[in-house]
Amino acid sequence: MKDNLVIIHGGGPTAVLNCSLYGAIREAQQSGAVEHVYGAIGGTGGLLRENLLDFGTVPEEELERLPRTPATAIGTSRDALEAEDYARMADILAEKHIRYVLMNGGNGTMDACGKLAAACRGRGISVMGIPKTMDNDIAVTDHCPGFGSVARYMAGTVRELAVDVRSLPIHVVVLEALGRNAGWTTAASALAREQGGDGPHLIYPPERPFHEEEFLDEVKALYDRLGGVIVVASEGLHDEAGKPIVPPIFQTGRSTYFGDVSSHLAQMVVRRLGIKARSEKPGILARASIAWQSPVDAAEAEEAGRAACRAALAGETGKMVGFRRLSSAPYRCETFLIPIEEVMLGERVLPPEYLSAGGTDVTQEFVDWCRPLIGPELPHMARLL
Repeated sequence: MKDNLVIIHGGGPTAVLNCSLYGAIREAQQSGAVEHVYGAIGGTGGLLRENLLDFGTVPEEELERLPRTPATAIGTSRDALEAEDYARMADILAEKHIRYVLMNGGNGTMDACGKLAAACRGRGISVMGIPKTMDNDIAVTDHCPGFGSVARYMAGTVRELAVDVRSLPIHVVVLEALGRNAGWTTAASALAREQGGDGPHLIYPPERPFHEEEFLDEVKALYDRLGGVIVVASEGLHDEAGKPIVPPIFQTGRSTYFGDVSSHLAQMVVRRLGIKARSEKPGILARASIAWQSPVDAAEAEEAGRAACRAALAGETGKMVGFRRLSSAPYRCETFLIPIEEVMLGERVLPPEYLSAGGTDVTQEFVDWCRPLIGPELPHMARLL
C-alpha cells in the first residue's frame, strides 16, 4: 500500500495560497508515489480533529479553479499548540499512514512545522514547509509567495488614487498598509509612481520611528506646493520608544489588532493643520484581490508547493522551500531548501539600504528589487496637464 500526504495551511490567507495548494496536489498526484492527498480542514486543528479532505474526491474543474481563487480553499487557523498537540498529530499521521506533511504558512506556521518535524523524528514521516505571507517577513528567503500580489495591489491602487488626488488637489489622503513590524507592503506603494512628483509623496514603514511634528511639517510643505498629498503609512507605526502611535484594539498571543492609524493621522492633519484630510484602509482587501494577482507570484507560489512536495517525497524533512534570486534584470529565481530552524519565528524587516535617509521614502535599490515581483507593467494613466 502506498503512503499518503497531507497539506496544512496556517495563518492569514493570501491571493496565491491556493496556487501553492494546487502545485502540491498536482505534484503529489503526478508522482505516482502517493495513495491519497489530503487537506487538513481548518489548519492544524483540522488534523487534530482528523477532519481531512481527500482531494481525489474533488471534481477536476474545482481543482483547476484553485490558482485563481484567493484565500484558502481548505481553511486556515492560528491555533495555539502545546507539546502534547504535536505528539498527538504525530500519532494521527502514523495511524493514517500519512508519511508526508506539507505546512504552508508564515513565521508561526514555520515554527509549528519545525516542532512537528521534531515530534515525527524517527517515525519515517517527512515534514516540509512552504512559505506564505503577504508581509514578506520570513527570514533567509529572498521573498515570499503572497507578497508579489499584495505589492501589485498596493502599487496599482496608489497609482489610481494618485490620479484622483491630482485631478482635485484639495486634500491629504492617508492610506494604511498591512504589516506589523515589517514595511515591505508599505514600501511597495512606491512602484505606483510614473514620474517625479507622483504619489505616494510620503511613505512611513514601521522600521523607522514616527515623529509627529516632522510628519506635520512634511505634510504642510507638500500641501502648500502640490495641493494634494498622498501618504502611505504602516499599521504598525510606533514612536521612538517603540510604543504604537495608536494603541492596539486587541492583542492575543502573536496576533495584534491594530488601531486605525490612517484615521488617526488624517484627523491629526485636520486638527493641527486645518487641512482637509481623509483616510483609506484597504485592509484584507489587499490580500484577497485576484484582480491584482501577480502572475509571477502565482507561478512561484505553485512552484513552492511542487518543490516542497518533491523534497518530502525524496525524504527531506525539517526544511522550508526558499527563493534565491539569481538576477533582477532579467528576473531569474530558483528554489532551495532552508533548515527550518533558520526561519522558525524569525522576522525579516526592510534593510537600511532600502530606506531613504529621511525615513519617509524608499530607495531605487528597493524599487529595482521589488519591480519584477509584481509582474507586468501597471496600466499607464493619461496625463494632459
